[in-house]
Amino acid sequence: MRFLVTAEEMRKMEQYTIETIGVPSEVLMERAALSVRDYLNLYLEKHSGLTKTALIAVGSGNNGGDGLALARILSEEEWKVDILLPVNTEHATAQWKKQKEILDLFDLNYLKDIPEKSYSVIIDGIFGVGLSREVEGKYAEYILRLNQMSGKKVSIDIPSGIDSTTGKVLGVAFQADETITFAFGKRGLYHYPGCLYAGHVRIADIGIPKWLTKVFQPEVYVLDEEPEKLLPKRDPCGNKGTFGKVLLIAGSKNMAGAAILAAKSAYKIGAGMVKILTVPENREVIHISIPEALLGTFDDVKDSIKWADTIAIGPGLGKDDDAVDILKAVIQESDLPLIIDADGLNILAQRHEIYNALHAACKSGRPVVVTPHPGELARLLHESIEAVKEKHLECAKMLAKGLGVIVVAKDARTMICNTHGTVCMNLTGNNGMATAGSGDVLTGMIAGLVAQGMDMEQAACVGVYYHGKCGDSVSGAIGEHACMAGDIINEM
Repeated sequence: MRFLVTAEEMRKMEQYTIETIGVPSEVLMERAALSVRDYLNLYLEKHSGLTKTALIAVGSGNNGGDGLALARILSEEEWKVDILLPVNTEHATAQWKKQKEILDLFDLNYLKDIPEKSYSVIIDGIFGVGLSREVEGKYAEYILRLNQMSGKKVSIDIPSGIDSTTGKVLGVAFQADETITFAFGKRGLYHYPGCLYAGHVRIADIGIPKWLTKVFQPEVYVLDEEPEKLLPKRDPCGNKGTFGKVLLIAGSKNMAGAAILAAKSAYKIGAGMVKILTVPENREVIHISIPEALLGTFDDVKDSIKWADTIAIGPGLGKDDDAVDILKAVIQESDLPLIIDADGLNILAQRHEIYNALHAACKSGRPVVVTPHPGELARLLHESIEAVKEKHLECAKMLAKGLGVIVVAKDARTMICNTHGTVCMNLTGNNGMATAGSGDVLTGMIAGLVAQGMDMEQAACVGVYYHGKCGDSVSGAIGEHACMAGDIINEM
């Protein structure tokens, strides 16, 4: 895994590197500039018809100082560089002023406005990770005009105008093809809409030690391993009981599809046995679609709980009185690991006594995962969908802490939040997966991993990651428009 940092987390680690470890800030700035230089030279090698011409737009902060250092380095390598200076240098940082003093000894062309000429590359060094205000006035005008220019567009550390923590556009933002960010990925480069402005993101080592994550413990991490390496190891002497028993409570009359998808998914991820409890009307179609599954009715809940290793409830379940009673029984009469999805979440949101019973069970140590999409999360928190989408991570953390559960907050960037403060942001998946049944597949995957003995939080993170990887593979093969939930299962 690797960490994604906020502006404040990055500031603390950079400050510690300079003041405690003793790496001079000038060294960090020089290495930052050199890393951008290396990318630009590599880019020109691959596009031999381009000339060594660059426009570097700089602000008056340290991000602009990186740009000035880059201009000096490029000029020594026979690049023709124009530098678009800040609107006002009155409040320029000490590092910026130092770089400008050095640069004044070189024969470079300073500009106060964007010229009517073309460049092979346009470098954005206007604002860095510390930007927190709306971009207005001349700088907004600069960014809009730079976006309209031809040439490869490269941002230093983060596209100007993107909030480095939330990914929000602060009025207007530079549209980069490539972003060279330093030391660690910034959250805003991966959140929407910031990721749409960052282009391809490269993380460059500039001398800030990786072990500082153990000192400052950033909140958000991402998985980036090969997915097969994350799956539970298989016992060569095992049997179907060895690999776990999933009890899936799903499906209502004429709603068998969710149960079928979740059960197939649990099997495909490696569970040894899956038992589906559903209404009698679904038995025939389920038996035909997935003959491997054991079948029962809702009357079998108590005996089936004794049989299972983990329970998943909710896909296609409905919200009638029977569904309410079953969810209540599963919460009150078992301490097995529990995954609640779909209609199970809607019942929780509507019935305070069941919500409170789940809260009490979680306080007693029962491991529970809930998997809400933004609408379900809004209902659970009694908030508007707009408020949840505006502060998706904060709302997911609020539910995790308040209810005592692991929250898989599904969205374009799914967040897995626990009760002790760390967050796994998932970077896999695509809009082709926004299709009916995709969430049921995810529920089955998480349940199947837990049944094999995986820790609940790890199962949630790995399940979401693997789910997205499969979706990416499907969409890459047949296109995002054609992706269906069943395709994700087949890709597993």
